[in-house]
Amino acid sequence: MAGELTFSPFLSDALVILGAAGIVIPVFARFRITPIIGFILIGVLVGPFGLGSLVERIPWLYYVTISDPDRLTPFADFGIVLLLFAIGLELSFNRLWQMRKLVFGLGALELLIIGSSLAALFGLTGMLGWTAALALGFALAFSSTAIVLPISGTRTPVGRAALSMLLFEDIMIVPIIFILGALAPNAQGEGWEGLVTTLWQGGLVIAILLVVGRVALPRLFAQAARTKNPELFLAATLLVVIGASLATALVGLSPIVGALIAGLLIAETEYHTEVELIMEPFKGLALGVFLITIGMSINLMEIGGQLGPLALAVVGVLLFKAVVTGVLLRLMGARRSTAAETGVMMASPSETTLIVLTAATAALVVDLETAQFWQTVTAIGLTVTPLLAKLGQVLARKVDGAPAPPNEDESDEPRTIIVGGGRVGRLIADMMQAHSKPYVMIDTNPDLIESARRDGYRATFGDAARGDALSKLGVETAPAVVLTMDEPVLAQRLVIKLRQTYPDLLIVARARDTDHAAALYRAGASHAVPETLESSLQLSEAVLVDIGVAMGPVIASIHAKRDEFRDQLERDGGLTEKPKLRTSTTG
Repeated sequence: MAGELTFSPFLSDALVILGAAGIVIPVFARFRITPIIGFILIGVLVGPFGLGSLVERIPWLYYVTISDPDRLTPFADFGIVLLLFAIGLELSFNRLWQMRKLVFGLGALELLIIGSSLAALFGLTGMLGWTAALALGFALAFSSTAIVLPISGTRTPVGRAALSMLLFEDIMIVPIIFILGALAPNAQGEGWEGLVTTLWQGGLVIAILLVVGRVALPRLFAQAARTKNPELFLAATLLVVIGASLATALVGLSPIVGALIAGLLIAETEYHTEVELIMEPFKGLALGVFLITIGMSINLMEIGGQLGPLALAVVGVLLFKAVVTGVLLRLMGARRSTAAETGVMMASPSETTLIVLTAATAALVVDLETAQFWQTVTAIGLTVTPLLAKLGQVLARKVDGAPAPPNEDESDEPRTIIVGGGRVGRLIADMMQAHSKPYVMIDTNPDLIESARRDGYRATFGDAARGDALSKLGVETAPAVVLTMDEPVLAQRLVIKLRQTYPDLLIVARARDTDHAAALYRAGASHAVPETLESSLQLSEAVLVDIGVAMGPVIASIHAKRDEFRDQLERDGGLTEKPKLRTSTTG
């Protein structure tokens, strides 16, 4: 019957995933442990080699397990797509251009040296034939973008080094898979021809995306922003991400290439902060699905039966990759601490390793038994990656106790955040510029932001009241936050939120009148300036002087009236001292 809701395996899997997210994220956050480990452990528990293996004997377990990992594959792939999109948002074409030497220098050397060295080891020892050795060596050379970057970030020296290598690896996925096809025993040259075709078609698609994106995206998001509808903004973002991913996938490139380009294009617009915030929950959940699938591939019984060989393989791969990566970074001028931490973090194989092994098995380059063994090694390596990150941090402190100096290009100078890009916000920005104080303006009105940027103001689109938009702008280190919008309820909510999160932050807020100022003081504002009071006093001064009242008595009466309101604000706002209602130069 149309519209009838029936139970399906999809609903069962959704229940398990959402239940896992609801348990893993808060529990592991409480103990300050990365949820990555939690999701992988959940995958081990509910997967076909865990509780899923008991479904035939205990039927009700069907509703709390996942017996078919293939059903989750599209969601896991989508998680990787969103991750690369998020990486693109944190970058920009300028920043990517600045990193070109690291990406195509360090990244290329790391993949080539590790891949060829492992291949030589497998080939010279007679463990595998040379074709299989090459496939396995380069498969193991990949590191996990999905796990490493959420841990390292992209702004730290470690994060930048990891990002440069991971970007090159992501670029090389497609050529390596095509080369495996060309090396297959039954290949007739289709692999090489397919590679050439994919490269020129992919180049054309990327060029089209870059041209169309620069023209169309600002207009698309401006229209979405004007509606002030978060759902429409989300729909526009998903349209761009999925559209770009499909475009690159259709010509044979990896969908993550399209996702990365989409992120880079949006990063060049003033809407990137809002897009980043609105996509964060979806990225986290989809990435959780991917990690669950990793855990589901781990067969504890198989590990127990091959404990010795598996342990030797895992330790050998981790140690070799860590040493090579660390040495390369030192040769390129990185600090010892950065080289040590990055090397250890990048040591484990990757989800891409699983993709390459699958392609090699399908091409009959690697036999099924060998592929399964190294898939288990990869799954174990992915599971221990968060532990490797902790080990890398400890090792970094031991080899070089001093913190790494900030990169001038990437250091974020503390800046005052002005919430609101109207006349009041602009006036404050003018005063900040006059005194050479760094600032950034944020507003939800795209027209205001566009106009402000044209006039030379440092402004960005975003909703300060939603998510961690202010955190993205560096509120943790900001000298002050100035609330200039004429929205009393919103201003009060923002003050409460900021004061709870940042107890020592200087919060200066625009108030409509003394009642609103008192409410802002109660909410935690450092200073609240009632604009109707000050404008009324100035109007009174002008009219009294012009109608013949002496200046002295007028100023005295204004002082008295201002003190009266200061007493009222101290009482109504619950303050311990009278607030300032005028500049310090006039008392």
